[in-house]
Amino acid sequence: MSDWNTNVITEFRESKGTTNYWGPKLVVLHTIGAKSGELRVQPVVGFERDGGWQVVASKGGAPENPARYHNLKAHPAIDLEALIDGEIVTVPVVATEITGDEWKAAYDSIAAEEPQFAEYLTKTDRRIPVFHLTRA
Repeated sequence: MSDWNTNVITEFRESKGTTNYWGPKLVVLHTIGAKSGELRVQPVVGFERDGGWQVVASKGGAPENPARYHNLKAHPAIDLEALIDGEIVTVPVVATEITGDEWKAAYDSIAAEEPQFAEYLTKTDRRIPVFHLTRA
């Protein structure tokens, strides 16, 4: 894990989600590497939706999907750290990729809330994946 990710996660945990870049929208994914099988811990923006969270595999609009996309596809049952009722809580979740017409509605909602996600679409030809994380 990069020093930047480590610092973001540490700050998130220590401040109970109040002083990091994304504030309470930050979540921490505990995924299993698709190739390595090793635990991967990564901070991402999580959008609370329908009793769970949606996360975007944007990679800033890069032409390829980030590693977390492949990790979530290979091992969809993961843990997620999130700010819930003022505390950082670890929640078991299952990741499901949002597809079809539902993808556009989900992505449009995310981009309306955080406009940089709309910009990511202008940087790539790929359909940027969105996952819904549902409590297991």
